[in-house]
Parts: sequence; C-alpha cells; structure tokens
Amino acid sequence: MKNLIKISFLFISLSCIFSCKVQQFSTPEYGKSETENSIKIKKVNNFRTLGNIKNSEGKILKEGKFYRSGNLYKLKNNSFKKLDKLGIKEVIDLRNAKEIGDKPDNLPGNISYKKYSAFEDQGDQLSQAKKLVLKGKVNASDADKRMLDFYREYVTENPEAIKKIITEILGSDQPVLYHCTAGKDRTGIITAVILTILKFDKDTIYNDYLLSNNFRKDLVEKRLNLANNLHFIYPKMDLKVLEKLSWIESDYLDAAFDEINKKYGSTDVYIQQVLGISNDKREEYIRKFTY
Repeated sequence: MKNLIKISFLFISLSCIFSCKVQQFSTPEYGKSETENSIKIKKVNNFRTLGNIKNSEGKILKEGKFYRSGNLYKLKNNSFKKLDKLGIKEVIDLRNAKEIGDKPDNLPGNISYKKYSAFEDQGDQLSQAKKLVLKGKVNASDADKRMLDFYREYVTENPEAIKKIITEILGSDQPVLYHCTAGKDRTGIITAVILTILKFDKDTIYNDYLLSNNFRKDLVEKRLNLANNLHFIYPKMDLKVLEKLSWIESDYLDAAFDEINKKYGSTDVYIQQVLGISNDKREEYIRKFTY
C-alpha cells in the first residue's frame, strides 16, 4: 500500500512537472519607508501600529494610538498579554457577517469588540467569486476591475457605516485595533481616510498603505509558490488572479479617492458632509493624535 501511495505521488509530481505552467510573478509595489513598527503576534498577519510619520503641518503622529491587522481568528490565548501590554481595549472588525461567522475573532474577555461592515455579503458573493476563480472563469483583468470597483464602492456605497467606523476610532481615548481579513484593503482604506483627516500628505498616506505588501511579503510569496507548484489541482485557474488578489496597488487607493472627488468634489467636503467632521473637530483630532 505504501509503495502504491509513493508511486501515485511520484506520478502526480511528474505530471505537474511536464504539464503545469510555471508562472513568473511580477514584483509588487512596496512602501519605500518602513516608518511603522511591525509587531510580531503569533498567527496574526500584518499587525502593526501607525506612528513616526509627519503631516503637512510638520506634526508627528503619536505612536500606539492606532493598531491595524488581519483577522484575529487564530490569535492564541498566550498572546492576550501582548494586547494588554499595548493598551488595546477595543477591537473593531471591518469584515462582513459571513466572514465573521466563518472565522470569529478570538479575544480576551476584557476587550470591547465591535463590528462595522461597510457592506454585507448577503448572497455569499465572496464564496461564489472563489469558485469562479478556481474554475478559471475569472482572469487577471477581471480581478483588477473587481478590486477597483470594490475600492470605489467601499467609500461611498454605505457612508453611514464609514462614518461610524471613523467616529469610533477617532473618538476613543484608548488605543484601538481595527482589522479586516488580510488587513490590507478595507483596513488600508480606513487608515488612508484617517490619515487624510489628520492632514497627512499623499505620499505619506500611500507609503503607509503600500506597507501591507512589505509586511505580507513572506506570506504572499509562500502562498503564490504553493499555488504555482500545485497548479495541477486547479489547472484552469489563472494564477495571475491570485497574484492580483494577494497584493495591493496604488491604483486601488486612487480609485477610492477619485470616487470621493467625483461624488463629493473633494476629500474635505467628504470629511465634513459624509463623516460629519467640522473643521474645528478636525483640528481637535489633529491635536489629539499628533504632537
């Protein structure tokens, strides 16, 4: 029986060598300046704090006020002390109900947990999209378009949810950890909006956004290489799609800001009218979170 298994595995391996396409993956955009501190917490990806960055008025963001990450589903109980040491008393989950139901956060009992999804996947569209990818019915161009559409819709389709998220984070007197699934898209957009409110310049905001590629590099490369080596399992799948969905691009964040400008005229108007933050309140936030 063992010999049969070995022979079968060898056959599959050889079949893959001769029939699978070897994919050459492109180099993603990386953040140029790693000003943020990556915090190593077992089984939690892309965990970091914002800080050590200067805004357009020369003020520096206080470190340890905002924390961001991927989901906390696999957070170990022995890591709870790390969250406590960081002073984190509140976690805001940006995922939708389906994602949370499948992989709920594992958190200590003394942390306040809140969920604010800017979109609800009532029809389980995420799972359906994954099936289409595996069947090869989505190509890289389709994936790119879907990502751009997602960024456009996230900031404008459910403005009340975005307002609640931003108000909750900026209104807290304790360090807040907010996250989505990978900590790169929804978390990246919310962070970009927060930094815009605090009057950080575009280069600084985009650098912070692209740092998710820096901090997720090893994880993504491992996944892409594994998918490449096991491509014979889903031979119709376009690996370029997986690559597109694994990294973030400045074009995606451009799409979000362009949609804000198109719909509201400017980010300043969006901040005032949609988020309900007056100029005085904005200055109050700047004093609160910078020095």
